[in-house]
Amino acid sequence: MRLIVRALGTWLIGLALVLLVIDGTRSLGADGLVLTSLGTLWSQLHAPSLAGATHFVQTRLFGELLGAGLTALLSYPAFAVFGVPGIVLALLGRAPRREHFLRQDQI
Repeated sequence: MRLIVRALGTWLIGLALVLLVIDGTRSLGADGLVLTSLGTLWSQLHAPSLAGATHFVQTRLFGELLGAGLTALLSYPAFAVFGVPGIVLALLGRAPRREHFLRQDQI
């Protein structure tokens, strides 16, 4: 299980780095800071699925609250939306430490 969590975290971190490089390249070209939001990226990749996901969330129980959360999530930079969970998953998937600290008289 740890292997799957760590591999998924590594993939998300890799995707976040690719998106960060794309934003950096666009920032250099525009001579200013350019951050691509998740909503913009999703609409560029497949706009009908974004509309479908938005409609799905808004028609559920607590749809107004979930819709506001989805709108907030879609406004964040895409590299951060993928990078933060990737780092968390990579840290959760690491092996536990096996260090045992000794007192000075045990050395």
